[in-house]
Amino acid sequence: MNVRRRLISTAATAAVTALGLTTLSACSGESAAAGTTGKFDVVASFYPLEFLAEQIGGNHVHVTNLTQPGQEPHDLEISARQTAQLQESDAVLYLKNLQPAVDDAVAQSEVKTKIDAGALTSLEKHGNEVGGHAASHDSSKNEELAGLDPHIWLDPVRYAQVAEGVGAAFEKADPAHAADYKKNTAALVKRLDALNTQFRNGLSGSRTKVFITTHAAFGYLAERYGLTEEAINGLDPESEPSAARVKDLEKMAKADGVTTVFYETLVSDKTAKTIAADAGLKTDVLDPIEGITSKSRGKDYFSVQEANLKALQTALGSK
Repeated sequence: MNVRRRLISTAATAAVTALGLTTLSACSGESAAAGTTGKFDVVASFYPLEFLAEQIGGNHVHVTNLTQPGQEPHDLEISARQTAQLQESDAVLYLKNLQPAVDDAVAQSEVKTKIDAGALTSLEKHGNEVGGHAASHDSSKNEELAGLDPHIWLDPVRYAQVAEGVGAAFEKADPAHAADYKKNTAALVKRLDALNTQFRNGLSGSRTKVFITTHAAFGYLAERYGLTEEAINGLDPESEPSAARVKDLEKMAKADGVTTVFYETLVSDKTAKTIAADAGLKTDVLDPIEGITSKSRGKDYFSVQEANLKALQTALGSK
């Protein structure tokens, strides 16, 4: 991939704050350098972890996001300035194996508190087809397995487990504010439990259980709610599908009553729209919530997840 090195500008981070990523006043949009804010300084590698840090930390934390709004997280390269921010922080919150540049920077840093979100829940290997569907007409046989699937935040249950682990790490690293971290974590987990119930109830009784996406980001969500995700590409959102895979998807869509090909906001929709047009299907957005932009159907994790639920309900015949 051709990746340009980008610095996180004050304007970009201010835009994130303006979009209201959290109702708490954790100052992710401030330009103050880590280590000089007078708060517990946390560097988060991308949006889902920034959101956790802000929700759990509240007024006691200053959060810096290494991935700017609109940037595909898998493509991140780290600037010298970001490396310095990381080095001066009190804690770093990242997801190992999602962003290799972050993994390298964290390994080389002397940050005392290093929190790997993936170690706080269970990860699985997922390929192009994930879920309970037999897929007897799918000949791909999960050829594009790319290791452990990192998209744990799209499953509210796993995301709640990560939140609990992050809360515990904050309590240990900043004991003066441990009581607030514990309270904020409990409130966040309660909201995630409610979101889980919304998905479970909202997707029960669907006409079909199969959905097609451009990128295999929704495997954990599919498994949680008894669905089957059929992905055009594997875990790499920018890989190109084979002609055989496209043929299989068109055959499967007809057999299983699939109505919609989902694409995402941070990656081109060209492949999804081409396949949908050839198969006589509709297209819609299913957001992997790797970043919040003006194209997002919501201002934060919860509102985008609720939009995802509505899109799935419409596509699967749940409403």
